[in-house]
Amino acid sequence: MSNTNRKSLSSVNALIETRDVIAMKERTGNLYESIAVISRRANQISVTMKEELHRKLDEFSTHGDNLEEVHENKEQIEISRIYERMANAPLQAINEFVDDQIYYRKK
Repeated sequence: MSNTNRKSLSSVNALIETRDVIAMKERTGNLYESIAVISRRANQISVTMKEELHRKLDEFSTHGDNLEEVHENKEQIEISRIYERMANAPLQAINEFVDDQIYYRKK
């Protein structure tokens, strides 16, 4: 995920707020279709974030079998906290949908 994309995703308000479902319906012509588009985008965001987090945390993993070697790594904890503070994937997808940042098409 690029830095500009991460900044825009991290700027999403993590609190749940009410949405205008009529405006969401007008974008696709059908409320359920709008929800399906948002759902698919939320899944994409979730997979991307999970892959990025695992890639960053794999840098800290040790391949030793000793339990004595396991210790807390402050950088690893900070990376995890950053991802915990980010808004969840459905909220990010709704924000992108409302701001016309999602490309979708009918089959």
